Amino acid sequence: MNARPLHAPAGHWLLAVGPWRVLFNRRGLLVGLALGLALLAMAAISLASGSALLSPWSAVQATFGQGEPMQVFLVRELRLPRLAAGVLTGLTFGVAGCLLQTLARNRLATPGVIGIDEGATAFAVASIVAVPTSMAPSMLALVGAATAAALAFGLSAGAGARGYRFIVVGIAIGAVFGALTNLMLARTDMDAANQAYPWTVGSLNARPAQAVWLLAAGLAVCLPLAKYLGRALDLMRFSDSVAVCLGVRLGAMRLLTLIVTVALTALGVAVAGPVGLIALAAPEMARYLSGHRGVPVLNAGLAGALLMLGADWAGRTLLAPVEIPVGVVTAIVGGPYLLWILLRQPARRLT
Repeated sequence: MNARPLHAPAGHWLLAVGPWRVLFNRRGLLVGLALGLALLAMAAISLASGSALLSPWSAVQATFGQGEPMQVFLVRELRLPRLAAGVLTGLTFGVAGCLLQTLARNRLATPGVIGIDEGATAFAVASIVAVPTSMAPSMLALVGAATAAALAFGLSAGAGARGYRFIVVGIAIGAVFGALTNLMLARTDMDAANQAYPWTVGSLNARPAQAVWLLAAGLAVCLPLAKYLGRALDLMRFSDSVAVCLGVRLGAMRLLTLIVTVALTALGVAVAGPVGLIALAAPEMARYLSGHRGVPVLNAGLAGALLMLGADWAGRTLLAPVEIPVGVVTAIVGGPYLLWILLRQPARRLT
């Protein structure tokens, strides 16, 4: 008896390689390709912009060591590390926001809103101004993010807590950590406060190379896990009984999602400081463009990287030579954009 040929459902593509079958959402894949191309274009513009203007093509050539020596030095030593930090942190915040929003079944449940950003920031600042230690701020940021997440989920009745109780508890925890950060900055000397300043507003200027490499290593581990969790989180949007019947191990998936989210947030904050609006706007942007009710983990990451690079470029060029921190730009520009998305699609929900 011959097996029937497999056909992809409407709106999907089926990739068959030997015994393996992979189903792609057509619109989601096309949106991902478009976001990737837009990110490459924004990267070229970012490398070309600054006090010394270059053409995008010259910037690309300098990236690969071709062209005038001064241009190669400018791009590879000064602008390329900043570009890498922007792409990696934007990708990190976008993925973390998508995971946490879906887990909590609430669009407002992002690392910044529920206090994870503030917890990571408080511990990172403490390692500089309050209790100077040999541990890097990035390591202390991981501890702070884990502490804030544990408090938020614990006080709101566990990792499965949803709704406004979860949000309100997270806001309260973030307010406490934010107050502690301000207290530490107010009681320290000016030099230490200036050193800790990027961790309070969000900045990509002169980011520590060790933290960027640590973030890259963390993404290499967490991104495949986040993609794997996307399918389980998609099923977990139903009731718990339905998800269990579909084979989802609720406790394990919630715990793993929380661990991945905390790790990504802490590593991102350790590089750029709290740029929480990226985690809020990027998943919404990905869902709106993809046009389906899935969990667009990768597209949210690409959207976050694009938003981060765009905000950094605007902060460096609009009022040059004065530089506006990327966290300030995202707060000014991203807020109205997010309101436009939410008001344009008032009926779309995660639940």
